Amino acid sequence: MRHRVKGRKLNRTASHRVATLRALSKALLQHKKIKTTLAKAKETRRFVEPLITKAKDDTVHARRYVARHINDNEIIKELFGEIVAKIGDRAGGYTRVVKLGQRQGDAAEMAILELVDYNDMVEKKRPKKKKVKAEKVETVETEEVKTEDAPKVEDSKIAEAEEVVTEEVKETKDTAEKGEVKKADEVIEDKKSEEKAESKEKVETESKDKVKAETKPKPEAKKKSKKEDK
Repeated sequence: MRHRVKGRKLNRTASHRVATLRALSKALLQHKKIKTTLAKAKETRRFVEPLITKAKDDTVHARRYVARHINDNEIIKELFGEIVAKIGDRAGGYTRVVKLGQRQGDAAEMAILELVDYNDMVEKKRPKKKKVKAEKVETVETEEVKTEDAPKVEDSKIAEAEEVVTEEVKETKDTAEKGEVKKADEVIEDKKSEEKAESKEKVETESKDKVKAETKPKPEAKKKSKKEDK
């Protein structure tokens, strides 16, 4: 039984286990975020956080102690300079483990191990909201000013447009009246010409009838001349 036994063997020998934890801690300090199994993430957290605490004292002894496990001078400089300055007065809890669920294939529990002070997602959201609120207030004020000035300009434009419309309406009415008068005159002239033509036709027909009546001989005179011959 494993009662009161600390740590995880991770299915490795002691030297292999230490090498794995050193490699993971080096990657974490370099990239500020790594993805690994849940067991390795928890063991790496127990391995890295004492090194970060040791780096708060910028001494030769502390640098040599950290250099035993991290064989990269640039990462050591970053740890003793930028990372420690960003951590500030934080008393432990420098890392965070976020569970991701099971991995496809062997169904191993996966997790993300990250440095808490380098998680910019949460820090960026808050100022964005404030900026948006300030921008909204400014836009509302500018819109109010614009709306105050807008009615004056709109009233003048509307008055000008109304004047133009009234003038156009008057012109159209005048043209329409002139056109109607012309049409009425034309109709009257057409009627007069038709009446004249009809009267001429009547006169001509009457004159023709009179001429025909005069040229025809009388029947009574003819009868009398026949009796006289007998």
